Amino acid sequence: MKYYIIAGEASGDLHASNLMKEIKKNDPQAIFRCWGGDLMKAQGAEIVKHISEISFMGFTEVLMNLRTILRNLSFCKSDIDKFNPDAIILVDYPGFNLKIASFAHEKGYRVIYYISPQIWAWKQSRVHKIKRTVNKMLVILPFEKEFYKRLDYDAEFVGHPLLDAVEEYKKNNSCFNFRRDNSLSDEPIIALLPGSRVQEISGMLKIMLSVCDDFKGFQFVIAGAPSINPGFYKEAISNDNIKIVFNKTYDLLMNASAALVTSGTATLETALFDVPEVVCYKGSWFSYQIAKMVIKVKYISLVNLIMDKKIVTELIQNDLNKNELIKELGKLLNDQTYASHLKSEYSELKKILGSAGASQKAAAEIDRYLKG
Repeated sequence: MKYYIIAGEASGDLHASNLMKEIKKNDPQAIFRCWGGDLMKAQGAEIVKHISEISFMGFTEVLMNLRTILRNLSFCKSDIDKFNPDAIILVDYPGFNLKIASFAHEKGYRVIYYISPQIWAWKQSRVHKIKRTVNKMLVILPFEKEFYKRLDYDAEFVGHPLLDAVEEYKKNNSCFNFRRDNSLSDEPIIALLPGSRVQEISGMLKIMLSVCDDFKGFQFVIAGAPSINPGFYKEAISNDNIKIVFNKTYDLLMNASAALVTSGTATLETALFDVPEVVCYKGSWFSYQIAKMVIKVKYISLVNLIMDKKIVTELIQNDLNKNELIKELGKLLNDQTYASHLKSEYSELKKILGSAGASQKAAAEIDRYLKG
């Protein structure tokens, strides 16, 4: 079969690539044409647009790039028609993908959505478009199935694919040479995960780096996003002791004593590696004011959302400053009772998420639907 897959971010590239690997087991002749990244390309996808070209975040940034987004939408629709896929698989990225879902439905293509838009957080009215245009919804958070059920829509919970990614990493990778291979010292590591997009990194990294001189005896290591030019990071670094590693985020987390993490998928990845973390978020003033009006959830981190209580500290907007970061990072490193409690909550989080195998289950559901 021919599959047209659209993922617009680094996390979508990861999850879509694992899904593709499982689809090929059920359909060895599968042909993939995709919007995505290097991981999807490694699974045999022909990449139409790379995630580095299409990833925009925040209301302000979207408005600034609106003309580009509209051009991409028009191009995507014509490209789908030329490819004429047996199925279109949309991976998260809702602002773009829901518009493609409407187009695809009108044209009679079969539409599968993997990793639901977070309509439980904002824009719940989108459920009407989903019910009308999406043939099969596969969700990865345990509360999402019940959320859709209350809205009279049948979604399938397949588990969280990060469990697969982390388990696969631990099974196949040994990072005992991580420090030596990356010229790191024996000092304990504090991981900095400032995001995967230029806009995120610009807003987060400088604040994260502001605390480095206050934690003597530790080394700060940045998880560099593969789609970002190394020079972009180096411009923000004034301390020669700050290191950057690219394509080694899991190696970094395996070796970290604590982490400062931009909100998003990385907050959950950090928890699955049992690393105590502080969650950070700061957007433009305009974007944040709009977000406050429309977002309907109590937390911004996946860890707290899934547990439905505060597990990790979230420093948002004005609270994300040097003094607060020093205080919260100090608790993670120096208060053993606090850190131990956090790790026990991480264990509960893993139980709620269920066992690994999300990608396999999602591929099986897709195969069943397409053959049904």
